[in-house]
Amino acid sequence: MQLTAKADSKLVAVQSPVAGVVEIHEMAMDNNVMKMRALPAGLELPAGKAVELKPGGYHVMLMDLKGQVKAGDTVPLTLVFEGKDGKRETVELQAPARPLNSAGMAAPQGDQGGHGAHKH
Repeated sequence: MQLTAKADSKLVAVQSPVAGVVEIHEMAMDNNVMKMRALPAGLELPAGKAVELKPGGYHVMLMDLKGQVKAGDTVPLTLVFEGKDGKRETVELQAPARPLNSAGMAAPQGDQGGHGAHKH
């Protein structure tokens, strides 16, 4: 998904009824090693610039799933944005679930695309 803010703001939280925990993550290369980390302060959204959430970059991580999510299912998400003035706004959307290996996320047998330690 792509997020474009009209004014400088940030994505500070994501919620979903299908998961016990939802985090905003970043994957980035560090000394030729792909590392993933949560962004507890949120994801900066500069005014007028599209910020893409996708495999291998910024993404939303659903953990402690309350049931199986299959390719083709629709997952409800509530995105929470915060402006420079501290005001928060929520946007609700329905995201289509895709297979783990879609969009270039080919994972070796038994691997979960670098997410093996997470319960999701």
